[in-house]
Parts: sequence; C-alpha cells; structure tokens
Amino acid sequence: MIRFFLSASIFFWLTLAAPALYAQQKQHTLGDLWSLVEKNYPGIMAKQSDIESAKYSEKATKSNALPQAKMQMQNNYGTYEASTGSFFQQPGLFNVNGAKGLSGSSTVASTFGSATVEFELFAFGRQQAENKAAEMLTTLSSADKESYLINLKKELSTRYIQVIYNSAKLKWIDQNATRLFDIKKSAAGLARSGIKPAADSLLAYSSYIQALAERDNLVGNKIASIQRLKELHGQDASDYSYSEVGFIKPTFSNSNPVLINHSHPFLETFDKQSSYHELNGIAQKRSALPSIKILGGYAFRGSGIGSTGSVSGDWKDGFSNSSNNVLVGLGLSWNLTNLYSNKLKANAQFKKAEKAKFMQSQYELQMAANLEAAKSKISEQQKQLTKTAEAVKHVLDAYDMYMARYKSGLITLTELLQIRMLLEQAENNHIEASRSYWLQLANEAELTNNFDFLFNNL
Repeated sequence: MIRFFLSASIFFWLTLAAPALYAQQKQHTLGDLWSLVEKNYPGIMAKQSDIESAKYSEKATKSNALPQAKMQMQNNYGTYEASTGSFFQQPGLFNVNGAKGLSGSSTVASTFGSATVEFELFAFGRQQAENKAAEMLTTLSSADKESYLINLKKELSTRYIQVIYNSAKLKWIDQNATRLFDIKKSAAGLARSGIKPAADSLLAYSSYIQALAERDNLVGNKIASIQRLKELHGQDASDYSYSEVGFIKPTFSNSNPVLINHSHPFLETFDKQSSYHELNGIAQKRSALPSIKILGGYAFRGSGIGSTGSVSGDWKDGFSNSSNNVLVGLGLSWNLTNLYSNKLKANAQFKKAEKAKFMQSQYELQMAANLEAAKSKISEQQKQLTKTAEAVKHVLDAYDMYMARYKSGLITLTELLQIRMLLEQAENNHIEASRSYWLQLANEAELTNNFDFLFNNL
C-alpha cells in the first residue's frame, strides 16, 4: 500500500512539473530544425569542400593552357675530363665538357643557368576536352551535394517523426496509467463499502504497476530518439508539443505527384557521372595525338677554363669566361605507344559512362514505382486515420459510460478492464497509423524533392 501511494505521488508531481520543464525548452518545428542542420551539420560542409576542391582542380586544369616557364641555376665544382662516345640520356646522369691540351688545375668551377618557355599551339582538342571534363567534375560535385541534402532531409524527417511518435506513445501510456489509477481508487472505495471484493483493488493495482513499467521503457525510447535527432541539429533541449498535435491530428496532403522529375538530383547525379566519364574518355583519346609547341630559351654559362686553354681551380673563376645563348624553335612530340594504351583507357571511361546511363534508367524506374506505391498508401492511410480517430472517440465515450456503471456497482472490474484495453488498443492503433502516414509522406518528399508540406505541418 505504501509503495502504491509513493508511485502515485511521484507520477502526480511529474505530471505537474512537465509544463514547467517544457517552458524552459525552445519550441521547434521540423522546418526550424532543418535550418539548424543546414547551417551547422559537418556532412554538408564536407560536401561543400568537395565542390571547392573540384573548382580548384578545374582552375588547375585550365592553367595548363598557359605557357610553361621553367628556370634552373647551378654552380658546380669538379673535374672536366672529356670522354668520347654516345649514350641515351637518362635521369641520374650528368654532363662534363672539356678538351685535350688544357693546362692548369685538374678541377674547375662552372656556372650554368637557363630559362625556357613552352607554349602549346595545337593538341587536337585535348586541352578543350580536359577543361570540359574538369568543369563537369565541378557540376557533378554540386549534384552530389544536392542528392546528399535530400537524403539528409529524409533522415532528419524520419528521426523527427520517431521522436514525436515516442512522445505520443509516452502520453498514451500516461493516460492509461491515470485511468488505471482512477480504477484503483474506485475499486478501493467500493471494496471498503462492501460492494466489490478486495481482490478488485489488487488487480487494478497490478495493472497500474504494469503501465508504469511500460512507461519506463517508453521514456528510454524517447530519450534515445531525441539523442539521435540531436546528432543532426545539435540542440540540447526542444519542445515538440506543436508537432505532437499535428502528428495525432494530421493535415492531409492535397499534392498529387504523378511523374518523377527528370531533373531530380538523384537522376542528375547519374547523368553528370555519365557526362564526366564521356569527356574523360575523349580527353584520353586525344592525349595520344601529337602536341605541337613553340619553344624558347635563354642560357648563361660560365667556366674557370679560359679561351687560351688555361684552367683555374678557384671558385670565383667559375663565373668567368661567360657565354649567353638564345634559342627558339617549333617542336612536335608524339608518344606512339599511347595510341594503343590511351585507346584502352578511353574505352574504359566510355564503359563507365554507359554504366552510369543504365543506372540512371534503372533508378528512374525504381523511383517511379516507389512514388506510385507511396501515393496509393498515403491515400489509403488517410482513410485509415479518419476511421481510427472515429473509433477512439466512440470507445472513449463507451469507457466513460462503463466507468460510471462500475462505480455504481453494475458491472465487474473484469468487464471494465476489458473496455479499457479496447480503448488502449484503439488509441495505440491511431498512433501507429499516424506514424506510418508521416513516414510515407517523408518517402514521397524524398522522391519528389519537395519537403515543404512536412516542414510546414510537422
């Protein structure tokens, strides 16, 4: 008996404290939370970084069309013994020039500096194809971000609906616990009057304790769902009472989307992937063709070897006996092996482009089927919600009548508890139907890329 009154007191004070706790929290709608997510969620920032990275890559690719200027400076000290013969120039080799009959030091300092400029005149459209591929990569990154935002909106909506659902379930169990508490009080009063047996009081108390145990489980579910939602928006506490009303008594959507929009970001991403691989393939093919360039250069050379054949080993003389040369020319370079290897690389890119097109067609068919299914289910769930709401109203009226009959001693406790269970089931069915309805609206919003109804009504 002491435990019973203790539990009842705790429940009573929690009920009184709830409005004060909500008063300290900020009320949010789903649209408000999306504004917070859009500003602060790291995943969105990561996608924006992808776009910025693609823009830098695009600029770097386009900069390849600029004249390529190179410069080098060397100051060396070593021997100068010449050697005859020929060889293929390879990395790691160095050059030494000298002549027989030189006199003086066996080692000499030398200086060399040069600057060259290469400007590509004609590359058979390779540069243009590379530029277009780089631009398409930036566009692809933007489309990928838009797809990510849709997925994030869907995830936010789903988690938010779960929070509201758990709140509704918690209120539902609180209402049932309150009814059971009233039944216990009535049973105790009737038992004291000798109208009903004392066992009725114990049975009602047992049902009440079971409701409190279920409430503990639902409190845990609600806290867990709030934490998962907080991961997206970052707010410590929020009041969802506005959305809870719309959740149980939803406004029905009048939208009637028929076809999938071909510019949907999900489909656009596949389309941009295909275009990117297509342009990459073209660039690979054109990279195998010759490159025609204008070449220009200036060279400075100094040496400790004089024009008379005398050799100085002093370091400072390595800047003496200087010569300056200028050279311009027109050059053609062509890696013939690339004709075959780049063709294979291009074909691989073309197949990737083909795959992206097939994936786009497949995804469009799936989206169209899913949208049609969502429309049908939403239409039927609207009818279901109308009926479950009406069922709750009638069974609630019936419960009040049966409660009055029990207090008058006209029916047994078992009959009253059965009616209460019917009321509990009807209310629970309406909550479950509401959850399914809102989840289907989230599916429809994802497929149509239109979350306005959800954000404005929940």
